[in-house]
Amino acid sequence: MNLYEKKVSDDIRKWQKEIMRKSSPLSRVTKVIQNKTQQLIPKRIQLVLTEAIKKATETIMFGSGILTVKEDTSNLSLAERDFLVLEKFKAYKKTAIIQGASFGAGGLILGLADFPALLSIKIKFLFDTAKLYGFDTNNKNERLYLLYVFQLAFSSDEHRLAIYEKLVNWEDSPHRFDEVDWEKFQLEYRDYIDFAKMLQLLPVVGALAGAAANYGLMDRLYEYATNCYRMRIIKNTNSY
Repeated sequence: MNLYEKKVSDDIRKWQKEIMRKSSPLSRVTKVIQNKTQQLIPKRIQLVLTEAIKKATETIMFGSGILTVKEDTSNLSLAERDFLVLEKFKAYKKTAIIQGASFGAGGLILGLADFPALLSIKIKFLFDTAKLYGFDTNNKNERLYLLYVFQLAFSSDEHRLAIYEKLVNWEDSPHRFDEVDWEKFQLEYRDYIDFAKMLQLLPVVGALAGAAANYGLMDRLYEYATNCYRMRIIKNTNSY
């Protein structure tokens, strides 16, 4: 294990401890507030988001319309792959921020349109990330792993721990062949982003809220996606 891989291993351990940590009182209170807020959201807004998530999950599992990067990373080091993923992430994040601000400034209709548009950006980023780290997204099990990575990033503390247990030893895990609980997937994601994205629909502050929400959501996806794939690479090549 070289020095860079050792640093990555240390970073992964710190990240794993954060995931394993029990919910804080603040997190539990926030969850209660989210549940109350959910009841106030108009039904048609909930339906738009739910339908967008449904189509997104179908895209993940069947890979339709996903054009991944063409780089051959088979002979690259982990550091080189990390660099390529970071550069790709910067481009996706910039697009998401501009999109969030633009849609947030456009009122309710355009604000709603940002839900499926942001999902599309996230999914494309995940496919590119998997490819750059050397994993074949044409493989159904790899797309299932990608789906679990998405859930890990955008779920409640309790559900996140259950998802992590499926990912931590993926190559040897029987969960590689599980059927996905689509309803749970949709509800967890919707609940996670509701509060931040609902502010985007408000007049005046919508543009700022949309940009800020997309900024934070993309950062979180980058953190979880890179750690998940690096965890597999380190585990397959070294003992850590």
